Amino acid sequence: MIRRFINYLLDVRDHQRIAIALSKGAAMMQARNIDLKQPATWEFSGFSQNGEDGILDVLRKNLLNYNRYCIEIGAADGIENNTSWLIVAEKYNGMLFDGSSDLVERAKRTVIGYSIGAECHNIFVTKESVQAMKDMALYHDPDVFSLDIDGNDYHIAQAILEAGFRPKIFVVEYNSVYGPERSMTIEYQPTFVFTKAHPTHLYYGVSISGWRKFFEQHRYRFVTVDRNGVNGFFVDPQFFDESFLDNVCGLEFAENQSQYKKFRMSSDDQFTLIADQKFIAI
Repeated sequence: MIRRFINYLLDVRDHQRIAIALSKGAAMMQARNIDLKQPATWEFSGFSQNGEDGILDVLRKNLLNYNRYCIEIGAADGIENNTSWLIVAEKYNGMLFDGSSDLVERAKRTVIGYSIGAECHNIFVTKESVQAMKDMALYHDPDVFSLDIDGNDYHIAQAILEAGFRPKIFVVEYNSVYGPERSMTIEYQPTFVFTKAHPTHLYYGVSISGWRKFFEQHRYRFVTVDRNGVNGFFVDPQFFDESFLDNVCGLEFAENQSQYKKFRMSSDDQFTLIADQKFIAI
């Protein structure tokens, strides 16, 4: 009985969060003065935390063909992430994945209820589970694929593309602690949790330079990072007009504002705190 009451209160709050996100996103979307050459002008946040909703909005509208399908790994409760605007406001179909059963159940009770056929699955994604994800997916070339797990992101992205997924737009979290030049990531650990890996919580993920090398090898083009220094955006050029991509002047690197605020030091100084950890060069 107590658990049901707690879930009821959580659901009320989550529905309020969704209503606020929709209102905020709609207002910010209309307030933009978009310059197709400058991704910083594309940004707005309804459900996303760092302007990703706006960047994805412009990229999606420039797709030459689309299937209105999205996939997100690291979706949490489904409300503050990169695909919720697509699922709730744009009525995209798709799949959300998260390793927390409690958060997945909340997403099923709220965000998924606003969708047309979207699904949410409780899977702690590893390289070994990517094939199972592919078997569940309706499309292997979703319009948008978002990957944000604060850990094995590089290794999971590698498994995703090797399994045969070919997203049109690929959004990946990068870790600004590595700076703009280092091309590196962490060692693969199937059970990796960044909050347990190092007391600073800085040891996780991939550098933006590492991501750019990785995606270039797979024939993707870099578009931009968001101004808060959290996500990088890459696209499969076959789905875009060449002149559009050629004219984009994206931001190549930004400090993660949350980490900068926490440590009050640049990425170079932050890196010294984890320099003794094990890394893989990309």
